Amino acid sequence: MSRRSSLTVTAAFAVSLAAVAGFAPTAAAGPLDLAWTALPPLFQEQEQARTQDRLTVTVADTNITRADGTYELKCGPTGGTHPEARSACTRLDEFAGEGKDPFAPVPEGQMCTMQMGGPATARVTGTWQGRSVDATFSRKNGCEISRWQNLVPVLPAARG
Repeated sequence: MSRRSSLTVTAAFAVSLAAVAGFAPTAAAGPLDLAWTALPPLFQEQEQARTQDRLTVTVADTNITRADGTYELKCGPTGGTHPEARSACTRLDEFAGEGKDPFAPVPEGQMCTMQMGGPATARVTGTWQGRSVDATFSRKNGCEISRWQNLVPVLPAARG
């Protein structure tokens, strides 16, 4: 590709990116200036949504020393009192990237194996991906055990 074609493509990309971001160029802005000035607002919006991830995780009867209790989990930036905050935020990011809701209850009428995974219970409240969360977890059947295990390390890997 020639240098002129390359600049034309770059300019076209920058203008379209600027239009999406709502950037109004000045007369002195060059094609590369448009691209770099349009990007920060996009990233700021994503970071603002990310800073809303604040969860309270309350866990009981896990049969694991020091796993029971109430923890704050903050993602974006990672923080709080959760013992595995970084790994827990990474796991939640995976769900978000897949477009899945890790806090959704087992669907009504779902067939589940009749097995008991132990007495562990958990409740997660707060905000994730800009929406309110109030979910309860148990290990009373195969569906609930699977739901719990999918959320490890947000929830501890409980033993039966």
